[in-house]
Amino acid sequence: QLVESGGGLVQAGDSLRLTCVASGRTFSSYTMGWFRQAPGKEREMIAAISRGGIRTYYADSVKGRFTISRDNAKNTVYLQMNSLKPEDTAVYYCAAGSWGENLSAYEFWGQGTQVTVSS
Repeated sequence: QLVESGGGLVQAGDSLRLTCVASGRTFSSYTMGWFRQAPGKEREMIAAISRGGIRTYYADSVKGRFTISRDNAKNTVYLQMNSLKPEDTAVYYCAAGSWGENLSAYEFWGQGTQVTVSS
């Protein structure tokens, strides 16, 4: 089970940190990813981190503004979001799976947390 938190309503330029806590003993066995889905748009991958935290991936739209990290001892993955823009408004999901940029690579999903950025 994956549970996200940390979403909310912020102004453009603000920061937020999303947290995703996983239950179970195999968290460190999974690549973790953050995805988002804006109204009327497909769900897109925005960041991923490998099992040991060495390898990361960022979509071009968030590169340089967002940072993904994980703490395997706490079964937790984070998404630090800085310099937020109105176009970052979406429901954000964390997911666990294998390394890849496709949704199909991820087996387990959280319920999502809403992020709204006002201009």
